[in-house]
Amino acid sequence: MSAGLSTENIEGVSIVLCGQAGQGIQTVEHLLTRIFKLAGYNVFATKEYMSRIRGGVNSTQIRIGSKPVRASVNKIDILIPLNKGALQRLEQGISDRTFILADKEIIGADLDKTGRKFFDLPFTGTASEIGNKIYSNVVATGTIAAIFGVELRDASKYIEHFFSAKSGDVVRKNLAALKKGYELGTDLVKSSKIDFDITSDAGVREQVLISGSESVALGAIAGGCNFIASYPMSPSTGVLAFLARHAKEFGIVAEQAEDEIAAINMGLGAWYAGARAMVTTSGGGFALMTEGVSLAGMLESPMVIHLAQRPGPATGLPTRTEQADLELALYGGHGEFPRIIFAPGTIDEAFYLTQRGLNLADKYQVPVFVLTDQYLMDSYYNTAAPDLSQVKNKRHIIRTKKEYLRYAFTDNGVSPRGVPGFGAGLVVVDSDEHDTTGHITEDLDVRIKMVDKRLNKGKALRKDILPPEFTGPRNYKNLVVCWGSTYNIAAEAVRNLGKDDVGLLHFKQVYPLPGETIDYLSKAKKTVIVENNATSQFAKLIKLQTGIDIKNKILKYNGLSFYVEELTKKLEDVLN
Repeated sequence: MSAGLSTENIEGVSIVLCGQAGQGIQTVEHLLTRIFKLAGYNVFATKEYMSRIRGGVNSTQIRIGSKPVRASVNKIDILIPLNKGALQRLEQGISDRTFILADKEIIGADLDKTGRKFFDLPFTGTASEIGNKIYSNVVATGTIAAIFGVELRDASKYIEHFFSAKSGDVVRKNLAALKKGYELGTDLVKSSKIDFDITSDAGVREQVLISGSESVALGAIAGGCNFIASYPMSPSTGVLAFLARHAKEFGIVAEQAEDEIAAINMGLGAWYAGARAMVTTSGGGFALMTEGVSLAGMLESPMVIHLAQRPGPATGLPTRTEQADLELALYGGHGEFPRIIFAPGTIDEAFYLTQRGLNLADKYQVPVFVLTDQYLMDSYYNTAAPDLSQVKNKRHIIRTKKEYLRYAFTDNGVSPRGVPGFGAGLVVVDSDEHDTTGHITEDLDVRIKMVDKRLNKGKALRKDILPPEFTGPRNYKNLVVCWGSTYNIAAEAVRNLGKDDVGLLHFKQVYPLPGETIDYLSKAKKTVIVENNATSQFAKLIKLQTGIDIKNKILKYNGLSFYVEELTKKLEDVLN
């Protein structure tokens, strides 16, 4: 545990699994989170991992609580190290309150002499007795389930479901491994002081357990997306994989393109033909897409770009998180044309903002960005299923007449959009400057009119800007500002402060900047901004748009998200 960070006010219990890639950590995470949810426990999980297919040291945090838990914490209540490097890797999170459940034979450490709460559990030996050490992960799952009072019957049902596609022998051995692990956990509870007071809630069982990448993909489906072309790039690949997996079910064309240049041009072609298209990528991939973004601006074509951020420059830390591509999304693409940038802070927002993005792209014929990051993409928790009554899609395509003008001048700059084959008109588009028919022109007066026309759409779309979300007292003196994936962490940190003069302002749309921004910032005596980047990119945008310079900045850019305790302490230091 880092010096000065208290865990006394941190909700719930934190379980951390740590080992090499390929050791099955993700399997244990999957099993435990589903079993906990079925038992009625609120659950949150996130992961940090090296860019390795095998080896390295990766960890997964599972947080369970009587109340909703939706943010990463530094504390470790239970640690299950699966290799020798795990203890050193997690040194900062281990405290005298941490219960270390390990197979001494595997980790090769004499923890009995360290004064820590170490329990030698024969996960591997037990699995070998069943038939193969591969079952050690299910043995560990059974042990943790027993510690938290999950009924063996309920855990067994999920194990049967999870392995149902395997042979009967494999299912029986996994059930045996679960039972043996459960017995180890039961004995451990009886003989030690491991006791966590977590209350189940029947309502949790009816909720969904969903990740950020799944939520973006489902939001795309809800928004009518029927075409996705992308080149795989972490941490955005989960969206492409989900939509490809369900392509037949929802009538989606899913194409793994040869590169990102091809992907965005395929997407533009799909919009031209009448589809609703999206691309998903990360910073390096988006760098290749920027010419296509500019093409969307000139064609006045809708486009939705899911940009999942990771640390750069170049390859950087490809499996870590950061909020350093806001300016890339804001300025990517040469020339001047309007755009919209959403930055979901919750899994719910990832769904609704992606769905909204497809509709606004269609309505205003502009590029729309859904700006996420590795932390949000790879985290998941239980939440209410999306309210589909809020999902309303409207197509903005007209049946053309013979005299149709693709770029007809209108009061708000948005020309009626036709598609080839739907009506008698000819739908002409061009990457060169063009006249109202869509044909190339070098008439400089027409150039001025067309630039003004495109920029007028930026004024028109302001009526659809989402206001920032404020929580806290009406008469606040201090204001904490956050955007994107820092929201749940900041919200819990502000609650932990226990101050009645602190408000939290979360931006889920970062561009165009909501008009209410100035009012909120002007009212505060002290403002603090929280960002997962080194240069406070959102603070720079706020200053550019409002003239208000936020002096107090809490920044983190080591490739990890904030921890709740860490941010609580930093806020205390600034506000005191």
